[in-house]
Amino acid sequence: MFWYNGQLIEGETLVLNVSDPGLIYGATVFTTVRVYDQSLDHPLTHWGCHCDRLSQSLERFGWLFPDWQRLKEGAEKLSIHYPVLRVVVFADGREWITGRNLPPNLRERQQQGIMGWVAEDKLFQRSLADHKTGNYLGAWLALEKARQFGAGEAILIDSQGNWLETSTGNLWGWKGGSWWTPVLDESILPGIQRSAIINRLKSQDIFVEENLWTPDFIEELEVIAYSNCVVEIIPFTVILSQKRKLTFNAFHPALKQLRINTFKN
Repeated sequence: MFWYNGQLIEGETLVLNVSDPGLIYGATVFTTVRVYDQSLDHPLTHWGCHCDRLSQSLERFGWLFPDWQRLKEGAEKLSIHYPVLRVVVFADGREWITGRNLPPNLRERQQQGIMGWVAEDKLFQRSLADHKTGNYLGAWLALEKARQFGAGEAILIDSQGNWLETSTGNLWGWKGGSWWTPVLDESILPGIQRSAIINRLKSQDIFVEENLWTPDFIEELEVIAYSNCVVEIIPFTVILSQKRKLTFNAFHPALKQLRINTFKN
């Protein structure tokens, strides 16, 4: 089932006009919500932050806002059945919400880590990277290519080879007793989980710094992980690139600082 334009629809088929800009150009904005305890009001769900993300993009593009009450109604109905919601808004304000389950191997990935792959071709760059639009082709292609190498996530880079983010989340690195994350610019999505982690670390007087992830800086990191609202925190064990293979300890004790008192599995 899914929710579209004020209606809960049983089935898997959405009917759109052949000239719909959302279909032709990917002219939509979206956010992916993990709903905790089937409640949009749960503090870890961050429902208000997800709505703010949609609002900021819609305002920037000059698009119409949805009926927020109706959008929340649809999300509440689907959250009874699904722990993960993809909330989409079209340029004319129509809302479209779909649901899915958590990845079946999520706990294993959180605990044991995954392999990553560096997407070094400009083919994999994201369009309007500081917004979540329906045109997510670059990131999708990067993740599909990573899977061909047996990796579970792709790392996107800029034209100078600096690391930006993963195909689905934000990067975290540990060295010298501190956490580091790539500095935000128009090439990086301001992740909701990223903001929550930064705020919590600072509230506990744990040093966290935003900086440019150059190739030299990456060589110094003891731990690399990524975050998003669905998977929470997943560490990397190995990261492959054309020139090198980096290995990391997925059981490093510093990872507890990202997880403790933050996530509920």
